[in-house]
Amino acid sequence: MRFLETRVPAPVIAAVAGASMKWYTRSHGIAVDPCALRMHLGVALSQLSAVVALAAVAGLWHARTTIDPLRPHRARALVTTGVFRYTRNPMYLSLLILLVAYAIRIDSIWVWLGPLFFLAYVTKFQVIPEERALLARFGEAFAQYRCGTRRWL
Repeated sequence: MRFLETRVPAPVIAAVAGASMKWYTRSHGIAVDPCALRMHLGVALSQLSAVVALAAVAGLWHARTTIDPLRPHRARALVTTGVFRYTRNPMYLSLLILLVAYAIRIDSIWVWLGPLFFLAYVTKFQVIPEERALLARFGEAFAQYRCGTRRWL
């Protein structure tokens, strides 16, 4: 299934996962949980997601390198500062956090398949191929970065 590697952008996968979660809740009559704690936690995670994404884009922009996930071989710089000190994939992490925020708001265990699907798909078909491309491009510098910084968190 290598033909899927770096073919579908992670935001599209996140949108499919989110739409599937929404479809499931609507088709099974499941509502958003009105619990204040779940609401506040969901909102806080959504805001965290936005901050992480913006920090990642700013870091890549500052380094003058690509943010195009479909062409990781075009990276001109290895960014290891800012949010990239804590996670090698902050933009994907931000999408995962957003899906988790949505799942928290819904009163069903089955909607957690959405974030799990996103995590599995993006890891296999986006993150691992990107890591191969970055290792080929940046060699030992990326190998050291990979050893010292987690893939997700």
